[in-house]
Amino acid sequence: MDVLERVRRLCLAMPEATERPSHGEPTWFVRDKKVFVMYADHHHDDRLGVWMAAPPGVQEALVTEDPEHFYRPPYVGHRGWLGVYLDVDVDWEHFEDLVENAFRQIAPKTLIARLDEA
Repeated sequence: MDVLERVRRLCLAMPEATERPSHGEPTWFVRDKKVFVMYADHHHDDRLGVWMAAPPGVQEALVTEDPEHFYRPPYVGHRGWLGVYLDVDVDWEHFEDLVENAFRQIAPKTLIARLDEA
């Protein structure tokens, strides 16, 4: 499975998640309204990655701890969003947790409750 398909599968597994292009990139939304993950295929540099919502402090901690895998993305980085490089060895279990956390940052409580029931 290629990287985009793997990201797509993880994002669309979230309750009421949808996908559509935004700014020329595949982007995943909660209820087709609010972005929680955006694919970044060499969008602003020569790297492949994603930008995702993150709980407070996570971006700073991961970028400091592991800059080979994580970065502060343009435009949304100042809001705490996390950039994850996909052109390196990805820890897909950790990535799955990051996607779920991104969803939890954006989704309403009713959808988070559905996620917790699963």
